[in-house]
Amino acid sequence: MARTKWPLFAVAVIFALVLTYPYLGLDIANSRIAVRGGLQYFVLVAHIFTAAVALVVGPLQFVPWIRARRRIHRTLGRIYLLAGVLPSAIAVVPVAIWSGSPLTEAGLITAAVLWLVTAGLAYRAARRRDFASHRAWMMRNYALTFLAVTSRILIPVFLVAQIPFGGANPASVSTMIPIGQTLGWIVNLIVAELLIRRTRQHRDVVAP
Repeated sequence: MARTKWPLFAVAVIFALVLTYPYLGLDIANSRIAVRGGLQYFVLVAHIFTAAVALVVGPLQFVPWIRARRRIHRTLGRIYLLAGVLPSAIAVVPVAIWSGSPLTEAGLITAAVLWLVTAGLAYRAARRRDFASHRAWMMRNYALTFLAVTSRILIPVFLVAQIPFGGANPASVSTMIPIGQTLGWIVNLIVAELLIRRTRQHRDVVAP
């Protein structure tokens, strides 16, 4: 099982580096997203770097070796939630509003709310020592975190799909970004639910 988590971790690290690289120098001129001042830029940077923390730390929470060592697992869980999910979800709200796109605003704010809700439910399940529910809620939560990857895969796919119809052009990029941002977390949650159900069915089969 652990072998399936390390490729996910590798993808997360690669995308985290790609996402954060333009912002390492804190130069507003290098921003990949149009901003209208220092406040918007630094809120965007806060969102990107904390999202990168969640993206990289998240897969480690599913590695059996780490889960078996509760102190490490709890520490990583606190880093994931307090230094990753919580600040990133809060910061994405103004970023979405400043985007000027109603679809981006609705899609990202909905994802942020679900991100916080699933994190809270995962934490509550852990406090109740309902570890099966905790793991399921964390899978849903990381599915929302993985939007940072999925959206950046879907957008080029959508653009390539338009080429045979002559619809791919620079204007298409700005159109596809909100669609990719919204469909990304929906697709991820569907995949997460399928994996959760498969895990439950497997557990029911092997249970005496």
